[in-house]
Amino acid sequence: MPQSYSRLPKGGTGIVAAATGTDGQIKTSDRDERMICYIVNTAEYCHKTSGELAENVSKIIDSQFVDKVDMSEVQDEFSVVITKALLTLVHGLETKFDAEMVAMTRVPWASLESVGDQSEYVNGINLILGSSIPVLGSLLSPTYFQFFLDKLAASLGPRFYLNIYKCKLISETGAQQMLLDTQAVKTILLEIPALGKQTTVATSYSKLVSREMSKAEALLKVILSPVDSVGNTYRALLPEGTPLEFQRILDLKGLKKADQQAIMEDFNKHSSGVRHPSAAPVVTVPSAPPTPPTASAVIGAAAAAGATASREDVLTRAAALGRGAATTGFKRFLALTEAAKDQKDGPFRKLFNA
Repeated sequence: MPQSYSRLPKGGTGIVAAATGTDGQIKTSDRDERMICYIVNTAEYCHKTSGELAENVSKIIDSQFVDKVDMSEVQDEFSVVITKALLTLVHGLETKFDAEMVAMTRVPWASLESVGDQSEYVNGINLILGSSIPVLGSLLSPTYFQFFLDKLAASLGPRFYLNIYKCKLISETGAQQMLLDTQAVKTILLEIPALGKQTTVATSYSKLVSREMSKAEALLKVILSPVDSVGNTYRALLPEGTPLEFQRILDLKGLKKADQQAIMEDFNKHSSGVRHPSAAPVVTVPSAPPTPPTASAVIGAAAAAGATASREDVLTRAAALGRGAATTGFKRFLALTEAAKDQKDGPFRKLFNA
């Protein structure tokens, strides 16, 4: 067993570092990823064989000694090896995403003039997964590949969300572009099972991806919301949110400290005594109308209303803000996705054809 651990790459500072019992980054090469899969498969075989051995021995010894035959502790040790190896595999990919997360924060979100195709850091995430996932899917059993998928989604989703706060100023156009990027990353994650040549995938995985990425979408819709309703939108879309995070959103919107003070006072007044749920609900938004409104049109309509909206109104307006990001750039993104599925040219070609 110690020999199995010694073959695993060392290090780790990400979300799964505590589970792997490591510190420092885990850098994995293609060869390392294959080796980790071999360790998982070997431990899986030993787990199964040790259980069968105990069962066979019980059949041939005197009945008075049957209760003495117990391989559960040995099987537990093999299970620990499997879990640690899979989590190391996830963290290896986490480390590969480091450069893309940094690149995301360096995009000039405050000065973008138009919404285009998905950003280069999204293409980078796509290429990393396109290189690793087909191999992992072919080497791991469906059960352990599913475990790997769940941990990857549970890692990358929250990391993407928190990375938005690391950006500097985000303009309306910048938030629209980032919303498009978020949709692209979600699509990439949802297509990973097919990329790994898995014919079936647990419904829970799709729900996990949608739930985690919806938090990033909600955050961007708050950034897109008008100043006079940003507090209501934040409470409606991110009920777990804290005053500190809300303050950071105001910074991202580029509001001056003097203007932020009144907004924060109103936010704290309405938030006092409110008990947030332990988990943020998934926001279901209505389908887009034939002609989606722009964010500026929504802002104008909100200003004309001149009244504090109900939670339902806030959610409806937030949905419109999300659809407002579906401009020409978003349509191009959808076209690229469909083209990739048909094995035509497009930035997702490697993802769907690998």
